[in-house]
This record gives sequence, C-alpha cells and structure tokens, in this order.
Amino acid sequence: MDAAQQEATARARELQRNWYGEPLGALFRKLIDDLGLNQARLAGVLGLSAPMLSQLMSGQRAKIGNPAVVQRVQLLQELAGQVADGSVSAAEATERMDEIKRSQGGSVLSTSTQTTSGSGAPTVKRVVREIQSLLRSVAAAGDIIEAADSLAPAHPELAEFLRVYGAGRTSDAVAHYQHHQS
Repeated sequence: MDAAQQEATARARELQRNWYGEPLGALFRKLIDDLGLNQARLAGVLGLSAPMLSQLMSGQRAKIGNPAVVQRVQLLQELAGQVADGSVSAAEATERMDEIKRSQGGSVLSTSTQTTSGSGAPTVKRVVREIQSLLRSVAAAGDIIEAADSLAPAHPELAEFLRVYGAGRTSDAVAHYQHHQS
C-alpha cells in the first residue's frame, strides 16, 4: 500500500470513528467474535455484500450508505451485549440474527423488542446510539461541531446536545444523559 492509500485508509477510519464511535473493522470484528460469526454470515445478516463488508472493515470505504444496515449493526451490537451478559442464549441469538436479517430498517428511532431492556423500556445506550446514528446520517462530526459552535451563543443547551450526542463517543453521551437524570 502506497502512502496515498495509507493516508486515505487512515482518513476513512477516522471518519468511521467519528460516525460510528470506532473504526468499522474493530466494530465488525467484535460482532464476529461475540456472536460466533464469520465475515460472510455477518455480511448476510447486515444485508451487505461480502466485498462491501471487507471494504468497510479495511477502511477502503468509510460510510455505510444504507440506514437500514446501520440499524442492523446497532441491533447486532445490542444482541452481542445480551449474549455476553447471559440474557440471550446462543440458540436465541441465532433466531434473533435471522429476524435482524429480515428487518427492513424502518424508523431510526424504533423501539422493537430487540431494543428494550427487561422492563420493556428502551435502554439508554440504545437510545443514545439511535440519536447518534440519526445525527451522523445527515452530517459528519466536524459539521455537527461547527453547527454547535454557531448555535452556542443563542442556544447553549442545543449546542451541548449536538456536541455530546452528534460528535461525541457513545459512552460519553450515556454518562451525560445519566448525569442529567440524577
């Protein structure tokens, strides 16, 4: 790989970090490991071609263009968490992955059964990720920060919201939400 390709790959991974919280290669490898998948199966569940998944993982492409695929990624992340904490068995996870594969996406702010905690309420992390996904589907992190800066004098609360939820990391946004709830 020459210097220009390395620079383009580094830029794509940085954009992915801004849009998705981490480079897609790392995110997809976690899903593969946590859910016991291979790349072909993950691509099938997400509704991507195997070459497209490979390009996203390697940084040859930066953005997932289809919002339904982004939503499926989020559903798989939540499922992986449930498998890790033991609330979903391997057999149930396989069934859920088939449901996720068939899902058409729909509203970015859905509240399907896969997005809820045991109480039936959407989890804070899930809601934060959906807000981030919505904001990042319309603008890059740098653009969101620029908008926040221009709004800050007249609307400081909105500016803070945009910075934390639109351009920040998921863990920081969850902590911000929890702090403001207490």
